[in-house]
Amino acid sequence: MLKTIRCSLTISVLLVAAQHVGAQVDLGALQDEAVGWLQEYIRINTINPPGNEIRGAEFFARLFEAEGIEYEIAESAPGRGNIWARLEGGDRPGIVLLHHIDVVPADERYWDNDPLSGELRDGYIYGRGALDTKTSGILHLATFLALHRSGIPLNRDVVFMGTADEEAGGFFGAGWLVENRPELFSNIGFLLNEGGGGSVVEGRVQFGVEVTQKVPYWLRLKTTGEPGHGSRPLVSYASLELIEALERLRLHEFEARIIPAVDSHFRGMAAQHPEPWQTRFQDFGSAIQEPEVLEELQLYNPSLHTLTRNTCSITRFEGSNKINVVSPEVWAEIDCRLLPDQDPQVWLRELQGVVGPEVEIEVLMGFTPAVSTTETQLYEMIRDVTLEEMPGASFVPQVQGGFTDSHFFRDLGIVSYGYSATATPSEDAGGVHGNNERVTEENVRRGVTMTVKILERFAATRPISEEE
Repeated sequence: MLKTIRCSLTISVLLVAAQHVGAQVDLGALQDEAVGWLQEYIRINTINPPGNEIRGAEFFARLFEAEGIEYEIAESAPGRGNIWARLEGGDRPGIVLLHHIDVVPADERYWDNDPLSGELRDGYIYGRGALDTKTSGILHLATFLALHRSGIPLNRDVVFMGTADEEAGGFFGAGWLVENRPELFSNIGFLLNEGGGGSVVEGRVQFGVEVTQKVPYWLRLKTTGEPGHGSRPLVSYASLELIEALERLRLHEFEARIIPAVDSHFRGMAAQHPEPWQTRFQDFGSAIQEPEVLEELQLYNPSLHTLTRNTCSITRFEGSNKINVVSPEVWAEIDCRLLPDQDPQVWLRELQGVVGPEVEIEVLMGFTPAVSTTETQLYEMIRDVTLEEMPGASFVPQVQGGFTDSHFFRDLGIVSYGYSATATPSEDAGGVHGNNERVTEENVRRGVTMTVKILERFAATRPISEEE
């Protein structure tokens, strides 16, 4: 059942909001607010499953009501809340500031503190979502409110959007909105989402904008056979056949090749890596012809290694529900990611040849590939602001090994960039879907400044911010 909530504003609230018209925004004060907002947001339990993203949507709704901003909430299913608000501007193609409200589960037994604490300690804000992606949501919120508070005319619409279910495919969130509320994306030309940003590796700052991503293909492999009692194992049965097929898959190496987008990615960041990688990344298509280079890359940087070939991870397996029963049916699920130029049908035929004809392959999910051009004013402004605030950093278009909700919008022809104005130390990167997820307070504060500057240059008719 769909439930939609629309905000209606009172005259008194509108009068309060009108007091901001023409005012410049104090970035220092806005940073203070953003730190507090992030702590509060992390404390809101939006773990998926089950999601309950309506709680996050209501958090933003309270802030929008206090600011006199109209908003709308839609539940794609009970508790699966999505929220958006729009600042109207001129007739240039609008921009959506997108993040997902849901976060992955966290096992507190392996954390040093409560995963939903939002604790600020020793310069870090801790909690599930600190990196993926509640900080991005707060940076977008701070920027959206800065544009609103200034009252300075905009040359385009700016839309804040928080969605459900990205961690499980986005079908109750971004995908649902694209299908059920297509009018929201009328005259939208650009979108900022997760997927890119900065990292700090051995003191070197590397920034990038995600412009495309590997294509997820989630598959179920199934075998069937003669059932029986566990005390009388057969020569061959479903479990053995599937195990043997999975072992063939484990040993199989999909062809390594460097597509143009990955080549640009590697060349652009080469200078930030030590030798021999600095030289190798300048022409990695040739480097991978050398024995052992790919194996070394997998040890050096698994995230870069995944960009060199199609990959599959065996993630789920189920057979009998009793230890003494030989099951007539056994299945495994595998998470495969294809290079953006891969023909999925050709690849599926290759996979069938690897696992064998006795294995049934079911496609659970498969997306379409798309690449966003870097030949835009927005890309230039992201690059310029990043390098102004982070001098000496590298800055490149990136290919993302994982997937985000951006594919829904690239399919609509919307230029979608993955970018967060944060530079995550390499030792903290494992917190994404891992233990002790945290973001530095400095990243939040600097991220507010950077995101505001990008949007004021792209969407405002004159500067809206003032430094501390």
